[in-house]
Amino acid sequence: MKKLFLLLLIMLAAGAWLGEKMIKDSGYVLVAYDQTTIETSLWVLVVLIAVSFVAFHWLVNLITRTRFPTAKLHAWKEHRNQRISRRKTLKGLTLLSEGNWAQAQKQLAQAAEKSDLPLINYLSAARAAHEQNNDQATDDLLQKARSSTPEAEVTVAITQAEIQLSRGQLEPCLATLLRLRSLAPKNSYVMKLLKDVYLRLNDWKALSKLIPVLRSHQALKEDELNALSSECYSHILNESVANLPIETSDEDRLTALGRTWRELPTEQTLKSDLVQQYTELLVSLGAESRAEQNLRDLIKKNWDEKLVNLYGRVSGENAKKQLDQARSWAKKHTESPALLLTLGRLSMRNQYWGQAVKYFEQSLDLEPSAETLGELTRLLRHLGESDQAQLLLQQNINLVTTGLPELPMPEETQVSA
Repeated sequence: MKKLFLLLLIMLAAGAWLGEKMIKDSGYVLVAYDQTTIETSLWVLVVLIAVSFVAFHWLVNLITRTRFPTAKLHAWKEHRNQRISRRKTLKGLTLLSEGNWAQAQKQLAQAAEKSDLPLINYLSAARAAHEQNNDQATDDLLQKARSSTPEAEVTVAITQAEIQLSRGQLEPCLATLLRLRSLAPKNSYVMKLLKDVYLRLNDWKALSKLIPVLRSHQALKEDELNALSSECYSHILNESVANLPIETSDEDRLTALGRTWRELPTEQTLKSDLVQQYTELLVSLGAESRAEQNLRDLIKKNWDEKLVNLYGRVSGENAKKQLDQARSWAKKHTESPALLLTLGRLSMRNQYWGQAVKYFEQSLDLEPSAETLGELTRLLRHLGESDQAQLLLQQNINLVTTGLPELPMPEETQVSA
């Protein structure tokens, strides 16, 4: 406000000064060209020049605006289309989140045609079409997304792979994901999708090659990776024998099984569940002595109660040496219930019945279990000590009747009466 007031004062002062000059001396200007002369006062000439400048400026602006009306019209129309597109996109995404697939597809597809970012619209519309089981519309929308934004091939292909996996199109999905691996080799989500496809295809060998990659990129949690590894290598071990022709001899089956076992990662051959599976396969093929030797070596490297228990279940070439081996372990593992149970079983293989009873009793004292109780009562009955076996069962009835509800029981005097 102060600046405007100051400007008005300056203009008034200048006008007063200029008016005084015009009254005092109007000036004289003579313009001659060829035979033509123009005479006028100086101030009239100045006014004419000023008016001519204003008129020329106005004329130029008028011509410019008249010449380019379509550009402004186009800009206005473009702005209007974008506004409409954003409104439809928001409505379409809202409908998509609400599960209104048909309307969501319609709004998103319409908005994509006038959107400056059509990729989002087409991909969302494709998901809506997929939820309606409209495969043709889904594929068309995915193709439009790919054509609208060629540089977003990875994004489009991931959506395509998800939809193919949901449809159960495992082979096409695998092809899509393998192509994605070449485009984005470090994309952890692509790795997880590939893992899901291998699981559904039961392609355990391919999955075993993917697991180290999943681990190095931390694509899964450690417990998930461990569970996945156990499942994968368990199937590989089983299929090394099961997938052989029926006419394959046991010797050839053993060769195939041994080769597969050696090819497994070292940390997997130390896991008790997988060792137990390998041992059972060896026993089923008549190679129980090889199973005993493998268990012995593994227990020496890494003490595992489950493997020690399993060691007492297999029969080696020499029962006496097997018992001596277990006794040597007892020097360091005096309080191992599993080892005492194994010593009892190996004593029975050597027909040392009294020692077997002692070992079973010691194991039962350290860790009461139905397995140890079963071995001890079975042995006592065969030794003619049925009363002691019956008493033992009564004392440890909770081990063999787990899960029974708490119920009132009659008094012993009532039972006697």
